[in-house]
Amino acid sequence: MALLFKQDDCYLIDHREYITGVYNNTTVNENKSASFSVLAKLFSIVHEKEMEVSRKRGHNSDIINKETVLVKSIYAKFKQEVPFKIMDSLKSKYKLIDTSGVRDLSKQLFESTIFELTGVNGGNNSETSLKCRIQGKDFLVPYNSRFRCGDVKEQCQKLEGSKFDIVVADPPWWNKYIRRLKNSNDKLSYSMMYNEDIAAIPVQNLLSDNCLVAVWCTNAPSNVAAVKNIIFPKWGVEYMATWYWLKVTVDLQPLCPFGSGCNKQPYERIILGKVGDVKEVPDAQLVVSVPSALHSHKPPLLDILSSFVKIEKAQTLELFARYLLPNTTSVGYEPLKWQHESLFEEID
Repeated sequence: MALLFKQDDCYLIDHREYITGVYNNTTVNENKSASFSVLAKLFSIVHEKEMEVSRKRGHNSDIINKETVLVKSIYAKFKQEVPFKIMDSLKSKYKLIDTSGVRDLSKQLFESTIFELTGVNGGNNSETSLKCRIQGKDFLVPYNSRFRCGDVKEQCQKLEGSKFDIVVADPPWWNKYIRRLKNSNDKLSYSMMYNEDIAAIPVQNLLSDNCLVAVWCTNAPSNVAAVKNIIFPKWGVEYMATWYWLKVTVDLQPLCPFGSGCNKQPYERIILGKVGDVKEVPDAQLVVSVPSALHSHKPPLLDILSSFVKIEKAQTLELFARYLLPNTTSVGYEPLKWQHESLFEEID
């Protein structure tokens, strides 16, 4: 996980450092091994004045106001206690190019990694990560991982009989902003889903007797309510806690100012639930990280989540995946998108 700092209600993690650990000593071919990490330039996220412009949203803002105050208070305590050497290390590692350069690189990589891989399934059962060729293109595949490319509902049906101890989902929530993006760029492979369609995915058949479920959720109150009142009940999951992912710049400042009402926020929710018996999950935990510039390249949570299940080698399922993780079955149209060799650099 590359946990840099932990206090009672806050985790500071380094996404790229985690990836570096996964691809240390990767098998390239029968005669060569090498170590890789995702491009450091993708984490050169600095504050810009234009980020302060917020988009107004027409939702009821009572819950958001209350939770924003909570997140701000946890963050303020975190900033007081995080060691200076950690802050200095992040700035020295990731402040490599200006933000416009990061945007250009992100756009370039997004457009160059649009693959038609529906129906392609595979994996890596070895204890080391591999560089391998899939339909004429080179990808890095982590150790003990599997992937299924296609419609999530259909792939979950094909997985019936398998049981997972941790399930993580990053649904493509329906919203007007993404719809506008799709109208202006037909290459944007983001198939939005209504809440009822997400609830209809047959996840309940894949949960072990004692399972932890985590759902990434937008700040829209309707989506938050849907997870708790529609999706979790349909999946047979009991709501436990809400965590927050705070996106920060390389100097640990919020990516944008904390908004009032329904203005844009620098955080997203992670809603947690359970089936059966898992360890007690505390509410209102803050996961802090410098975000990748890649679209929907969420930070890895498995090392944190695995501490709450009562099994040593938990089997994990990730839905709507865009990249692969060790010890995980990843399902979606794009689980190999952020695995393409163009996103990685060889390191010493």
